[in-house]
Amino acid sequence: MNDTTNGRKPFSRKWIVLSLIAFPILAAVLIYGILILTMPDVEILKKQNPGQTALMQLRIQAAAEKGRRFRVKQQWVAFSQIPELMKKTVRISEDANFYFHEGIDLDELEESIKRNLEEGDFIRGGSTITQQLAKNLYLSTEKSLWRKIREYLIARELETHLSKNRIYQIYLNVIEFGNGIFGVGAAAEYFFHKPVGELSSEEIIRLTAIIPRPLKTNPTEDSKWLLWRCRWITKKLLLYKYIEQQEYDYLIIRFTIA
Repeated sequence: MNDTTNGRKPFSRKWIVLSLIAFPILAAVLIYGILILTMPDVEILKKQNPGQTALMQLRIQAAAEKGRRFRVKQQWVAFSQIPELMKKTVRISEDANFYFHEGIDLDELEESIKRNLEEGDFIRGGSTITQQLAKNLYLSTEKSLWRKIREYLIARELETHLSKNRIYQIYLNVIEFGNGIFGVGAAAEYFFHKPVGELSSEEIIRLTAIIPRPLKTNPTEDSKWLLWRCRWITKKLLLYKYIEQQEYDYLIIRFTIA
């Protein structure tokens, strides 16, 4: 009796150990399979502009639940018609390494993970321009690990199938700038009543400044936060030598609280 019992113990322990090893592997494979099967077809964006984005649909749905009508204001602008200063300003503000990474900025990601672990919550995204585009086109605004993983995978797909300039063009045309305002073309017309190609350097900086808070900030109203961010962006423009010292001095005065 004792021999039988003793003979079974190693066998049972072996299966328990194997199960503990196999279960997380199988779970990981299953999750990865689900992620791959639910991936959007991004290759179509090579030649076709996106229609309503996931973010637009989310805003429309939220307005409908409150019994309100939501109208999307968007004007698609060719990449060549977007001012070079705007391309540079948005890039150094949102993702300075955009043209040097493959969709994910590992240095920023490391800082993001470190900060989230320190705070014990998912508070910092560390998103590149490509990741932001993935979220705007296909995902919700929910802050969760699952959504972040999907965001990473879609970002990699975008980088695989589209050129950097195409990714950036789509981003600049779908990014949110206010209630119902999407893209730099619509934002320029709505806030400054002119085509995006005619924006001044001050107007470009003001529009860029509200990207992190499009529903809480108006680029034409001098809130403390807006002016602080405009000064921060202006300093980066000088640092990268995208503006001259004389223009910097003028803009800093414009963005200084009286």
